[in-house]
Order: sequence, then structure tokens, then C-alpha cells
Amino acid sequence: MIDRRTLVKASGAAIATHLFAANPARYTVGCTTNTIGGWEKDMFQSFREARQVGYRYVETFVHYFVELGLYDKPREVIKRMDEIGVQFVTISNGAPMESRFEDPSRHSQIYEDHLKLVRFIRNFGCDHLKINMGRRRPEGTTDEDLKHMADALQELGRRIRREGIRFGVHAHMWSQFENRREIEYVMSHTDPRDVGFVLDTGHISMAGIDPVELARTLGHRVVEFHMKDVKPENRGGAKTRLAKMDGMNDPCFFPLGSGGVDFVGLKNYLDSIQWKGFLTVELDTSPWRPPKDSAAISRTYLESTLQIKV
Repeated sequence: MIDRRTLVKASGAAIATHLFAANPARYTVGCTTNTIGGWEKDMFQSFREARQVGYRYVETFVHYFVELGLYDKPREVIKRMDEIGVQFVTISNGAPMESRFEDPSRHSQIYEDHLKLVRFIRNFGCDHLKINMGRRRPEGTTDEDLKHMADALQELGRRIRREGIRFGVHAHMWSQFENRREIEYVMSHTDPRDVGFVLDTGHISMAGIDPVELARTLGHRVVEFHMKDVKPENRGGAKTRLAKMDGMNDPCFFPLGSGGVDFVGLKNYLDSIQWKGFLTVELDTSPWRPPKDSAAISRTYLESTLQIKV
């Protein structure tokens, strides 16, 4: 594992070191650790438990650092991470950052907030930034919204590329960027050099899309996969849109191996194009067992079925 203490100069500026330099494997497995049901309140405890299960890379959200007073203290974060024995996949955007990309009056604040986050994650050697859009409005996403979103993503992506890392936008149910129409518009109205895609197998399935087919369509434009499963009846894409999820009573996302996502087909395709990057296990909620146990189920599936070493 890279000694991340070497990633920060005496001045506190980041050295943009690519994590994969010390990891020749094409697939690097991570774990998103804000799972509701036990991991959502104590970020460092979630990191410790993910490490106990065997994960060496973790992903989380910026609000934890803001709440803990650590958003301007990368050295302290690095010290805590070293003690636990994990590194970051990336750190996602979110409140209190501005994320209404469809509103041009907020674009200046979006650029400022997200470039601050980029410069924060560079301290940890992260090679890409993953972002979500704002919460979906009742009227959905209009054609005008899509134009404003694509314009803002293109400009932000251009600035992020100048910072030396990649940029990926995450299609997420119940956000302003959710379905096939919205994905196709944004991808066709932005430069692949500047704007990549984070393909979440669970959210893509629930949006009515086959995640394997979408991976084939986007290819190397995918900068990271979020790996979660869905019910078998949603295999190949849900037939009806779920208006909302009651994650602790009636979840739609599950540990890997539940049968709704063709992970074998996905890996076969990624093998065929020599795709390289992070496969990040994620579970929004874990209502029936501790998140640590759900993460262990996914690890077993990755190693025993997909033959990917965690």
C-alpha cells in the first residue's frame, strides 16, 4: 500500500500520485461506507469495519469531513487513514455543496465548491472525482435543464482535467440525472476527455436500463463502477419506475449475488476491452444485518464468482 504521507508536501500541497502505480491489477475494489443501518454516523468506524472485512479502499461523502472539522486538515485525515490501513477511492460531493446543475445562476458556486473538493481529494492521491446531481424535482428534468446541466458539467470537467484528475457524473435514481434520456443527452453534449461516467449497476437497473448494455455503450468513458445488486425480477432493467425507496423496510438494492445484475456478463465485457479502474461495492441500506456483514457477502461474491481479488 502507498504511504500516503508522501502525498502531501511540507507546504500542504498535494502530489497527484496515481494509486494504480502500486497496484498492477486492472480491477481495484473499493467499498462505499455510508450505509444506513450502522455505518452512516461514524465515518472512521465504518472505515475500520470495512478494513476488517478485507477492503483496502473506501469511498465516502464530503459532508463527513465538514461536520468533523476536517475539510481543511488533510494531514489529520491521512494520519487516521494510515492508522486504519485504508485509502480513498474518492470522496463524493453532496451537501453543503451546491449541486443544482440545472440552475445557471448557481454555476459559479458549483465550480467553486467542486474545485475545492478536487483539491482536497488530491491530497490523498485520488485519480478521479465522482459527483451526484441534486434531488429530483417533481416535474423531473426538462430539456432546458439538460442543456444547463451539460454546460455546467462540461465547464467543470474542463477545469478538473486541468487539475490532473478525471471527472465522472453518477446517474442516480431520484436525482436530476437519472434515466436513459438524461444520460444520452449529457454524454452527447460533453467532451469525453472532460466528462466521464460513474455506472452504478443498481441505480441503472432501477432506471430501466441494462447495466451491461450501458457499459458496452459507454466503454472507457466509465471512470468507476458502483457495484450493487437488485431483485431478480429487475434483471436487465426494471419495467416500472420506483417512485421512492423505503430502504429500511422494503429496499431495492442488495449485496452482490442477489440475482438482478449480470455481473459475470459485465466482467466479461470489461475483460474484453481491458478496462481498468475501481469497482466500488456499495449498499445504500442494510436493514437485515450489520453493514459489515453485507460488505462481506459482496466480497465473497467478487472473489468466488468473479475471481476478483479484494
